[in-house]
Amino acid sequence: MRSTTLFLDAAPTVVGAGIGVHGVSTAHDVFRLPDLWQLHLYHYEGALIIGPSVHPIRPGHVSLVPPDTEVHFHYRGRSEHLYVHLRLREGGAGRVVPVMQDAAQESTRLADLLRHAVTAMPTSPARATAEVWAALWRIAELPSGEGDGRRHPYVAAAQAHVEEHLAGPLSVPDVARAVGISHTHLTRLFRAETGLTVVSYIRRRRLQRARHLLSSSTLSVTAVAAAVGIADLQAFNKACRRELGASPRDVRAAAGRTGPGAEDSPGRPGGSLPARRRSGCA
Repeated sequence: MRSTTLFLDAAPTVVGAGIGVHGVSTAHDVFRLPDLWQLHLYHYEGALIIGPSVHPIRPGHVSLVPPDTEVHFHYRGRSEHLYVHLRLREGGAGRVVPVMQDAAQESTRLADLLRHAVTAMPTSPARATAEVWAALWRIAELPSGEGDGRRHPYVAAAQAHVEEHLAGPLSVPDVARAVGISHTHLTRLFRAETGLTVVSYIRRRRLQRARHLLSSSTLSVTAVAAAVGIADLQAFNKACRRELGASPRDVRAAAGRTGPGAEDSPGRPGGSLPARRRSGCA
C-alpha cells in the first residue's frame, strides 16, 4: 500500500492519542486496528511494512494507515512517536495522500498540534479533535505528496500571499516576488492548476470577500470596498455587477442587511474615494 484516501470535510472522531514507546522489549510489532485510522509522527529510524510495500521511517516522517490494515513495524532500539487513533467519516471530496511522507519543515508544526491533542484528550476531547483535524489538513497538503486535490507549493504560496494582502494593491510581479519565482513561471503554474490567471484569481477573491462582508456585516459599502482593495467606488460597483451579478446595495439587500453606507454609490454625495492606481495591479 503506497497511498490512501482521506475525507476531511467532517471533523474526525479522536479515540486515542499519546506518545508510543517501542523497540524496548522487541524489535518487531505486528498489529491492526479493525475500526480506526492510525496517524503516527516519528522521531526515530525504522521501517513500516504494509503488504509488499516497505516504507522507511525517519525522524519527521508522518504516516496514515486506514482501518483494518495489518502493519509491521521494525525498530532499531528504543523508538518513540506521537500517535492518534481516529475515525473519519466519508463524504465530500476525497484527497489521495501517501501512506508515508516526509513532513520536512511542517514536522515541527505537526508535532505541536499532536502534542496539544495528547494533552487535551483527557479533559477536552473537542480541543483534541480540533488539533488533530488541523494536523490532518496539513498532512493532506504537504507539498511532497502527489495526490488528488494537491496544490503546487508555489501556487499554494501565491494564494496564501493573496489572501493576506487583498486589502492592498496586488500585482503579479509582487506575488511572484513574494513566492520566489518569476512572474512568467507563476503565471504558467497558476493557469495550469487553477484555470485562471493570477489577476483573475485576485479579482475573484476580492469579490468573494466583498460578498461576505456585504451579506454578513453592516460595514458601509465604502468600508467594504476599501477592505477588499478596491478603493474607487465606481470600480467597485462595476466589479460587483460583473462578478456577483448585482450592485453592492442589491447584494446587501438580498441578504436582508442594511448598513451605514447603504446609500453609498458612485454619483451620490460621499460615494467616491480617490482611486489608487498602480500599473499591473488587480
